[in-house]
Amino acid sequence: MSTDLRNRIFAELDALILIDPHTHIDALNPASTTLADILGYHYYTELAHSAGLPKAEIEDPEIDAREKCRRLITNLGPIDNTIQYSWFVEMAQAFFGFEGDRITADNWEPIYDTAVEKMSADDWASNVLQQSKLEAVFLTNNFDDPLEGFDTAVYVPCLRTDDLVFHLGNAAVRQRLEDASGVSLGDVASLKSAIGNLFQHFAGKGARACAISLPPDFAPAKVSPGRASTAVEAILTKGGDASQADQRAASNFIFWTLAEFCAEYHLPFDLMIGVNRGVYPEGVFQGQDLYDSRLSLIQYQRLFNAFPQVTFPVSVLASVTNQELTSYAWIFPNVVTNGHWWYSNTPTFIEHDAAARLEAVPRTKQIGYYSDMYKLEFALPKFAMYKRILAKILAERFVVDRGWSEQQAIDLGQQVLRGNVDTIFFADGDELAVEEFDEFSL
Repeated sequence: MSTDLRNRIFAELDALILIDPHTHIDALNPASTTLADILGYHYYTELAHSAGLPKAEIEDPEIDAREKCRRLITNLGPIDNTIQYSWFVEMAQAFFGFEGDRITADNWEPIYDTAVEKMSADDWASNVLQQSKLEAVFLTNNFDDPLEGFDTAVYVPCLRTDDLVFHLGNAAVRQRLEDASGVSLGDVASLKSAIGNLFQHFAGKGARACAISLPPDFAPAKVSPGRASTAVEAILTKGGDASQADQRAASNFIFWTLAEFCAEYHLPFDLMIGVNRGVYPEGVFQGQDLYDSRLSLIQYQRLFNAFPQVTFPVSVLASVTNQELTSYAWIFPNVVTNGHWWYSNTPTFIEHDAAARLEAVPRTKQIGYYSDMYKLEFALPKFAMYKRILAKILAERFVVDRGWSEQQAIDLGQQVLRGNVDTIFFADGDELAVEEFDEFSL
């Protein structure tokens, strides 16, 4: 009974047209051109490297796409137990007609050739979106992105602010900010004006969120006007040679200013908390960062209290922090649980963390999942993984254990998967339309 129930709930969840609320898609090149774009995703390169493939062979600048795939696939054997491997197989089955369950050195080349042929089609990206039942994806846009050349109703802008908060001491970042904002930086007032112009630009282009990735030792706090003036002037004149104290104060001032503009422009402020950069310097590209369990969300108490009008969708890097996030979303009206990020994005952790949230956090305050993908093809297997887990939780913990009707459970799943994305990110009622997807069967 439980398996049939899970399958029925999954079928209902799988029929939804979704919006992916956090990706790293390049809207001008959203889909893959070869399997190398897929296998170049850091999950595969870091796992292959961890299992023994030398970094130099993975990142050899002289190899072409086919040879890169050959090297990686030849060394996938040690990772065939991982969920990431199953994503790859599911993509090959769904998009390229692969009928097996293992991709090996003996059978990968026909898949590669089929992929090249299909990916060369002008409508490949739109076909992937339709097959993945995605209406739109949120982007991660640099603050100086002109946001031109793509449909912002499908590829939704999101203002990423890491460089502003943590790298303003870099002369290149300051020049980018001046160029993007049209403001010459000289003091606190000009810096705040420049940031305001960024928000105006992004809001005018349909941005639906501001976002930042935060290190485990960051503790946002409001900085007094005098201290802010001293710190910002030090950054603008000395750059990276400014004292650590001035750099911290400037970072806090800029971060607090971002929250103020989020309040003014009614934008959620996505916080991705806890990544410790460069822990493994010899790792492959994007395979050097880890979580840090010294993190506590108590570091954000002043922020959450100071901006009750701003919604903070919060992602934590590790499952060990999930109970704290669940508790904060339980207490703070403006804290929302957001997806299953990075090292928590495996079925065991997702099931544990999602079940805890569903049992403890108001149903209106949970964004079930985002793909975090760099290429569109990853949405299908990643969301399918989450929907299977969600169907299992709803079937076992709500229908069987708590006596909910099947429809009640489905309604909760649909709200977590899609409904809350609409209400949290499109609170003005401007939900995206789905007419263009009506022609294919759900």
